Amino acid sequence: MLAQALPVTVELALLSLAIAVLIGVLAGVVAAVRRGRPAEWVANGFALLGLSIPNFWLGLMGILWLSVALGLFPASGYVPFFTDPLGNLHRMVIPAVVLGTGLAAVIMRQTRASMLEALSADYVRTARAKGLAERQVIGVHALRNSLIVVVTIAGLQLGVLISGAVVTERIFAIPGFGKLTVDAVFQRDYPIIQGVVLVTATAYIVINLLVDLLYSVIDPRIRVA
Repeated sequence: MLAQALPVTVELALLSLAIAVLIGVLAGVVAAVRRGRPAEWVANGFALLGLSIPNFWLGLMGILWLSVALGLFPASGYVPFFTDPLGNLHRMVIPAVVLGTGLAAVIMRQTRASMLEALSADYVRTARAKGLAERQVIGVHALRNSLIVVVTIAGLQLGVLISGAVVTERIFAIPGFGKLTVDAVFQRDYPIIQGVVLVTATAYIVINLLVDLLYSVIDPRIRVA
């Protein structure tokens, strides 16, 4: 049962993380580069909304607007990826956006803070003094040195997504880890609950190890040390 439910939750977590990183990093970079301008205010407003809106309410609103009113996406259910890849992604869009919104807000705030620190560093001033284009200064020098914080947050949140997608999976009737956990609690199925705890703890350990290894890829100074 764990082997059947885990891939579903891992897929949902990875899709949510991809959406969160894409939106959060872009918004954080824009907020840092356009500091004190309307773009920063919009990004900060987005982050505030993302942190404030509960997942269950956002999921219900997504079903109401995108599924019931507009008919763009199915309201619930799950199709295995290898059975119907397009149908699978079509059904996973709303749950992934719901889970990724709050995480995107966290990543945006951390990226903005890290980018502001990097943009005021000596190596950035040196790069600008050498005549490098602003795109190179931001993308190659400032952003790369800011990714350590982003990778740390993303790695920790991936573990949270794997173990904490309970409400979202219940709302959208996705047969993943969260739904399995809730059913096991109601049925007092202690072996399943113990298995969930064991797999979740193992996932945290593996993800943190991968994040530590990724540090040396992002920052050559760590690899040399």
